[in-house]
Amino acid sequence: MNQRVDRGEPALAPTDLMAEAVRRAAADSGVADPGCLPAGADTVGTVNVLSWRYRDPAALVAPQVGASPARTWHTTAGGSSPQLLVNRAARDIASGAADLVVLCGAEAWRTRMGLRADGRRPDWTVQGDDVAPTLTLGDDTPMSHPAEMARGLMMPVQHYPLFESAVRAAAGRSPAEHLVHLSELWAGFSAVAAANPDAWITRAYTAEEIRTVGPDNRMIGYPYPKLMNSNNHVEQAAAVILCSVERARALGAPAERWVFPWSGTEAGDTPFVSHRPTLGGSPAIRVAGRAALDLAGVDVDDLAHVDLYSCFPSAVQIAAAELGLPLDRPLTVTGGLSFAGGPWNNYVMHALATMARMLRGDPGSIGLCTANGGFLTKHAFGVYAGAPPPSGRFGWDSPQAEVDAAGCVELCEQWDGPVTVEAATVMHARDGEAETALFALRLPDGRRTWGNAVEASLLGEVEITEVVGRPGHVSSDGSFALEE
Repeated sequence: MNQRVDRGEPALAPTDLMAEAVRRAAADSGVADPGCLPAGADTVGTVNVLSWRYRDPAALVAPQVGASPARTWHTTAGGSSPQLLVNRAARDIASGAADLVVLCGAEAWRTRMGLRADGRRPDWTVQGDDVAPTLTLGDDTPMSHPAEMARGLMMPVQHYPLFESAVRAAAGRSPAEHLVHLSELWAGFSAVAAANPDAWITRAYTAEEIRTVGPDNRMIGYPYPKLMNSNNHVEQAAAVILCSVERARALGAPAERWVFPWSGTEAGDTPFVSHRPTLGGSPAIRVAGRAALDLAGVDVDDLAHVDLYSCFPSAVQIAAAELGLPLDRPLTVTGGLSFAGGPWNNYVMHALATMARMLRGDPGSIGLCTANGGFLTKHAFGVYAGAPPPSGRFGWDSPQAEVDAAGCVELCEQWDGPVTVEAATVMHARDGEAETALFALRLPDGRRTWGNAVEASLLGEVEITEVVGRPGHVSSDGSFALEE
């Protein structure tokens, strides 16, 4: 659901938005008395909220929907959180540790930022230090290495364009050719959002509009103009309700409304990008994604519906390549984070709700949702269908040991000497001017280091020529220059 404060709708607090999403999810179940569904929850779980600091949002949501849960769950930050919650809920229901679980998340970012601009704070509930959930799911490990931060590298809008340059170089496309490729990929996502009534932006952009830089589509981190970035300036909420088959029958939920989780997996790439074996790939997506399909007993060709986490085009391309999915098939059910909306950690809850609708409307079909947190760091996967899994049970695994076996690259925090460009991007100021170039660099012995530059000529060269693979020199302070 959307809270269109940009169109005059009243601004609700994030937990109030969650409660409304839960009520709508209950009504969507087809149960004659929807209120009895959340009221009977033994567990309520919530996704980490960025627009307000809650210690245990589920404790505020539960009484609003008539629930008195024995357990409340919350997550750490990360876009993988919604799928992590579903995986845990499905495992607990399968083992008998839970019977009915309500999961939800929301952001009221526009409201918060609007008040902040006026020097005000919202009058939302402040929970005391003595409040805590029963369980916190997720990993809170810092994602930025001090050596990365020393070179100004710490945000998604910097990392994902770097990954993009590695993807482009591997594909052998020129910068101009690759920009057309990206815009065509993203135009397909925009078309899906235009047909999604729950999308934040329901206008279908053409590929030319998406790649053309202008006042309403400024360049942010080359090659990504605004329309290729996650749109976090939204007010959105979503909820998912899971229960046992026996409970669904007892509640009178029509069988045609049921959607079954078949499998779920979780794994992470190296916590720091500095140690990744490659910047254009993801061992965790390859291994854990394959494991989710294997546990479900399906292959990529069996997937009728797919939603790949789409904060930036590089995330989609890397996931598709690792999973063996062609780019010319639909890869989103919502329209993605740029168009459907990217409510920080909660996007995947929207993808799950939309996937349920797709599977109900396409009996016998199978769907895959992928979730990503950090800088292609934390990953979770779920396979879903409208029928029970052939195995008769929910399958779960965390194949982290196999991911770790892919190895890592040693980081050299300071280096003064020859290097080869591994990846590059140019960050732009809000007025559109090129500001700083960031480089991932390889030493002659294979170690990785980071560099940057501010010279206008070099910034321009990065955007019009292929610099990946070219030799250069980096100083101990990070200053980088290409060889002439």
